[in-house]
Amino acid sequence: MKMKSVFDAPEIKSEFESAGINPNFMIPIWKYVIQNPDCVWDEIPSLPTAAYTLLHSKFKTFTSSLHSLFHSSDGTTSKLLIKLQNGAFVEAVIMRYDTRLGMCGGKPRPGGVRSTLCISSQVGCKMGCTFCATGSMGFKSNLTSGEIVEQLVHASRLADIRNIVFMGMGEPLNNYNAVVESVRAMLKQPFQLSPKRITISTVGVVHAINKLHNDLPGISLAVSLHAPVQEIRCQIMPAARAFPLQKLMDALQAFQKNSQQKIFIEYIMLDGVNDQEENAHQLGELLKTFQVVINLIPFNPIGSTSQFKTSTKESVSSFQKILRETYNIRTTVRKEMGQDISGACGQLVVNQPDNKRPAEPLRDIEDLHL
Repeated sequence: MKMKSVFDAPEIKSEFESAGINPNFMIPIWKYVIQNPDCVWDEIPSLPTAAYTLLHSKFKTFTSSLHSLFHSSDGTTSKLLIKLQNGAFVEAVIMRYDTRLGMCGGKPRPGGVRSTLCISSQVGCKMGCTFCATGSMGFKSNLTSGEIVEQLVHASRLADIRNIVFMGMGEPLNNYNAVVESVRAMLKQPFQLSPKRITISTVGVVHAINKLHNDLPGISLAVSLHAPVQEIRCQIMPAARAFPLQKLMDALQAFQKNSQQKIFIEYIMLDGVNDQEENAHQLGELLKTFQVVINLIPFNPIGSTSQFKTSTKESVSSFQKILRETYNIRTTVRKEMGQDISGACGQLVVNQPDNKRPAEPLRDIEDLHL
């Protein structure tokens, strides 16, 4: 029988309630396991006798393990290669930022060193985005909510995680229930993350966007738009055929009306494909009635055979200037992090680089949640 993760909240709650055990015991169990990762069930104090029996028979402290850890040469990024109990691998990435560096309003910026965890929701991905390494894997399986939460537990031993972004392997909204339950667990003790510090990214799964605010109020939404017109979207994102641009815009409008939150727009810059001044104006017109932050993402190579090239810095700068000055849309350029360990945006695919270095915080990176 396949053992379940103790961090799978719906499973442990259901099993405890069926056995007449108060499901609130879940919290002290989580706390103990996090503090004592090598523990056995009998070491956890003050549980009902029936709880020990149930835990032994159906649950494991961890259904995944940290197989390998890689640090980028600049020390800002760490990639975790995590092995699941079925033998499959997923990757999670820790990105370290220092908000004290740089200026804000002519004064030193407040804050300090913080870490953001990029989490995977699936093994592989069925969206097939042509610029993304994960898409080349195809879809293998969904992660359980416990396997998703365990990525946070593993990463928390390495850094004080402040933000969570569901931007790793997989399309989060194609594994909707597990992602929702994992986020709900992260909001509880002992994690107690703030909803505004959790961002779920999607290529635009319209039916799931339509219910996300009700299921996870306060959570931030990021949309992998990557093109301002349907034709280009379908060219580089085959799954876009199932989610026409106008229907996606209608879903985003409803989400923003209900949530009263800004939406983050992710836009990968592909030389000669979607980075022309015309495309910038098309994007500005598309989004001018929304409250958004656009994040321009320099394309990260996924091998020597890639069909795409990275946009020039001049093209990115011009694109950003049009959005800012013509349309008054806040537009940032994502800092490239973790390329040398294949941990950058679009590079997550199971492999094992061999670069290992201690990690240091990054200087002058913009925190999109501020």
